[in-house]
Amino acid sequence: MSIITLIVLLALGYGFGTLAEKRHFKSIIHREDKLKNILVIPEKKLPEQFQNSNFDNILVDGSVVISVDYFKRFLSGLRALVGGRIRAYETLLERARREALLRMKQEAAENGSIMVLNCKLETASISKGKGNAIGSVEVYAYGTAIIPTK
Repeated sequence: MSIITLIVLLALGYGFGTLAEKRHFKSIIHREDKLKNILVIPEKKLPEQFQNSNFDNILVDGSVVISVDYFKRFLSGLRALVGGRIRAYETLLERARREALLRMKQEAAENGSIMVLNCKLETASISKGKGNAIGSVEVYAYGTAIIPTK
């Protein structure tokens, strides 16, 4: 009886997890396209073509917490037994990074920014599952938004 329950739960976790992930990636791609005009640069200095212009600047940020689904947690547990890359967590981190950057770019756009300088990303595991397995991950993106003065 319990093996059937496990199989059903894994199948449900796989189905709903995959659906949610695909929807999120679709949303990310759509919003990235809308915000592609805002440059995100890890450098501290303005590019040369902007050196002689007047700008205001503000701190902008974006953060997101994303949890791993049960199916991915199960697969990563199996993968941990033999070692190697855990691709299930790679997609989790990719979604989290891209979402945090999008939220930062959205804040920059709302303030009339043309670019974000000195962009940094911080990542933290904020909850542990059974056996110290990752339960949720937070990604925090921040930088200096450059706003043209009028």
